[in-house]
Amino acid sequence: MTSAAPSPSPALRSLPAGRNFGLLTAAAIITSLGTNGALIAAAFAVLESGGDGGDVGLVAAARTAPLVLFLLIGGAVADRLPRHRVMVAANTLNFVSQAVFAWLVLTGGAELWHMMVLTALCGTGQAFFGPAAEGMLLSSVSGEQAARAFAFFRMSMHGAAIGGAALGGAMIAAMDPGWVLAVDAVAFAVAGALRAFLDVSHIPARAPGGGLLADLREGWREVVGRPWLWAVVLQFSVVVAVVGAAEAVYGPLVARDELGGARPWGFALAAFGVGTLGGALLMMRWKPRRLLLAGTLCVFPLALPSAGLAIPLPVTGLCAVMFVTGVAIEVFGVSWMTALHQEIPEDKLSRVAAYDWFGSVAMVPLATAAAGPVETLVGRSEALWGCAALIVLVTAGVLLVPDVRNLTRRSSVAKISVPEQTPGSADAEGSLGGLR
Repeated sequence: MTSAAPSPSPALRSLPAGRNFGLLTAAAIITSLGTNGALIAAAFAVLESGGDGGDVGLVAAARTAPLVLFLLIGGAVADRLPRHRVMVAANTLNFVSQAVFAWLVLTGGAELWHMMVLTALCGTGQAFFGPAAEGMLLSSVSGEQAARAFAFFRMSMHGAAIGGAALGGAMIAAMDPGWVLAVDAVAFAVAGALRAFLDVSHIPARAPGGGLLADLREGWREVVGRPWLWAVVLQFSVVVAVVGAAEAVYGPLVARDELGGARPWGFALAAFGVGTLGGALLMMRWKPRRLLLAGTLCVFPLALPSAGLAIPLPVTGLCAVMFVTGVAIEVFGVSWMTALHQEIPEDKLSRVAAYDWFGSVAMVPLATAAAGPVETLVGRSEALWGCAALIVLVTAGVLLVPDVRNLTRRSSVAKISVPEQTPGSADAEGSLGGLR
């Protein structure tokens, strides 16, 4: 007599198991592994070519600028064309730009302007890829599966991000950063090939609209017509900006001057990554009825790292704060994606995602550029307390919006203009970068 095989856990049994879900998850993990290592490699490539910290900042800005410029256009295009084709085209652009970047670094011919142009091409690809990817996710997961699928996907992405950063750092220590950039190029090529095999027959063809500007206006009306949506987008335009300034500028400075160097800050960032994994695992099981109320309450802990750096806390305390923050942001992230999936018509998902992401990244360059002058004007500790206070104030303000407090999860979601999916047809694609 043979014994019965152990039954999988309820969380795993409820996950989408279709071919598309496997392809998209694998592709997103591959690109996340490559990209997180490549971000480190690009900075070291600039420094090893004779550049300084200012040059590293210029290359980073070159990635962000086209992201801000083209995000809204990318969202309109992704709602007009088949989304998987937009994703493959963006992956192809990233593959070519990273391959040329790697070749120039390995041959010693990379100049600053080369690196800025090639990094800008990567940012352009991401501007078109991101809204298409989020639209694919939100339109493809069934209502009953959505929250767990989003949580599982985010957990996979965070795990890949942690692994990619660790792998990239180890590779840079052992070899030329150009090889890490080459690995990233190959990752984009493999991911694009996987996405080319997606079956999107369950998504109805989109009727031609009145032009790109008309599409953008329609997406804008969708955003401003929903108080819960524009309130949270405005909230995160401030939250992401001040968190970015605290973590990218003040965090390393506090670590250098107060905590003994870069290593403690690395431990704190690792604790945040572990927290995101824990938060995603929690959201695979927990389904809060009031989606945005639960999510918004979990934005308050994002003020804790700034406050911890202002004190400053010892390394163990800072790691604990970062872990809690990682858990909290995943509760928000999954709740937010579930709300978008539930409330936004399928044919407008990418445009809404583009406005959402634009709100999150538009103020980041301004905040990071202003961090130094603000520190000089008021002091580092005072600037960090100001960051914490801004997060608390804007989050409390969002809770004054009735729709944020009252939006509830529906047990079954009938998406507008999307037919019922057959078993095995569901797929998922990743959330956008950044805090969400």
